[in-house]
Amino acid sequence: MAPQRPDGRPRDAIRPLKFTPGFIEWADGSVLIEAGKTKVICAATVQDGVPPWLRGKGSGWVTAEYSMLPSATPGRKIREAIRGKQEGRTVEIQRLVGRSLRAAVDMRALGDRTVWIDCDVIQADGGTRCASVSGAYVALHLALARLVDRDFIKELPLKDSVAAVSVGVRGGGPILDLDYEEDSTAEVDMNVVMTGAGELVELQATAEGEAFSREALDRLLDLAAAGIQQIGAEQLKTTARR
Repeated sequence: MAPQRPDGRPRDAIRPLKFTPGFIEWADGSVLIEAGKTKVICAATVQDGVPPWLRGKGSGWVTAEYSMLPSATPGRKIREAIRGKQEGRTVEIQRLVGRSLRAAVDMRALGDRTVWIDCDVIQADGGTRCASVSGAYVALHLALARLVDRDFIKELPLKDSVAAVSVGVRGGGPILDLDYEEDSTAEVDMNVVMTGAGELVELQATAEGEAFSREALDRLLDLAAAGIQQIGAEQLKTTARR
C-alpha cells in the first residue's frame, strides 16, 4: 500500500491554493500565490519598447526573472547578488516562466511593449517553479487588463491561460502537487505546464531511480491536467474580481 502523504491529502489533491491580487502597490499587476507552505510574489511591469532584435517587427515581448529570499528555506541561502552570478537553477526557472507566459500571449496584439515578470519566492516547500508560472499568469493578466482599462489596447492580448503543477511517483503510486518532502523522495518527478485548453507547453520529467513506462507517463499527465484545471479555476476567479 502506498504511504500516506505528509499532510494527509489524497494522492490526487492539490495543496490549499490561494491568490491575493494587488499584493504590490506599484506593479502594473501583482499577486501573492500560496500553494500549501510555498509562497511566491509575482509582479508584472509593462514598459514601452522591445529588445533590439524585435524592433520594427510589430511584436511585443514577455520575459521573467526569478529569485528566492535567503530565508525562504530552513537553511539560509546566500544571495546570488553576493556571489556575483545566478545559479543555473535560477536561470532555468526564469526561462521556464518566460516561455510559459509567451505561449499564452498574442505578441502582435501586445504591440511595441515588454512585460517584465518578477517572481520572488518568500517561502519554499516544493513546487516553486510551478507556483511561479501559475502566479505569473495572474500578474500578467492583471497588468494587461490595466492597459485595456486605460485604453492603451482594445482587448486583452491573451490567447489562453497557462498554469503549472508537479506530479510524481512516490511509494509506487502517482501523486499530485508534491511538497518538498515528497519531491525529495519521489521515484519520478515531473513538472507540467499547460494552457487552459489543455495543450502542453512544457514537460520536465525525471526518473530518480528506475525508468518509468509510457503508461505511467500518461497517468501522470492525466493527473496533472486535472490539477491544472483546478488551478485555472482559481486563476479565473482572481482575475474576474480585479
